[in-house]
Amino acid sequence: MKRLKVDLVDEHYYRPPQWFLDNAARYDSYDRKGPKVFAGEYASHHGNRKNNFESALTEAAFMTGLERNADIVHMATYAPLLAHVDAWQWRPDLIWFDNLRVVRTPNYYVQKLYGHHAGTNVLPLTWNKEPLTGQQGLYASAVIDTKKKEIIIKLSNVSEESRDLGITLEGLKKKTQLRPEARTILLKGDRDQENTLDNPRSIVPISSSATLNGSKLSLTVEPYSFNLFVIGYTD
Repeated sequence: MKRLKVDLVDEHYYRPPQWFLDNAARYDSYDRKGPKVFAGEYASHHGNRKNNFESALTEAAFMTGLERNADIVHMATYAPLLAHVDAWQWRPDLIWFDNLRVVRTPNYYVQKLYGHHAGTNVLPLTWNKEPLTGQQGLYASAVIDTKKKEIIIKLSNVSEESRDLGITLEGLKKKTQLRPEARTILLKGDRDQENTLDNPRSIVPISSSATLNGSKLSLTVEPYSFNLFVIGYTD
């Protein structure tokens, strides 16, 4: 592809959950002078290909790397999208349905949270001066939305332990004022837990808030969870 000088390569990843964790830093050292990337198809394939929470959480962790390297990864799409419970050809899928009902999977909610909080610019987020790509089971990325005036942090905890974290916002302009409360969204569940047509809300995003102390957000991240934090500001 480099030799042909193509603009964009289409990469597909249908791999086990661990692959998605191992490749969260896939594009951190990618050649910036080569072709850009379209992550055209991807899905975390659990052994039985369920849309369980393990698949959703590992996809969320991997996507922090896609977001952090948005200068290289120009587009990304989960696949497939829709499947009828009695006539499907492929799994996993984001949305399942029968003739009367529809169920959104945990994977769907991960995609929705990323899509609705894409931001306009990537911000560096580091732990000991390195991107957070699995240290103590944590994967994270950050963006700013200059139109909505929001700083957005996405964080996956794939460990079985809670983590006490302090996120400090640095480099703010003197006139920038952070709102005192951050909006938080939590997605959590057991590894093999699914949403079903009979129980479609087994795993859904839970909204709450957290208080900032100046420019620092102190919080406890629940084990095996995907977390999104939205910090508003004025300038």
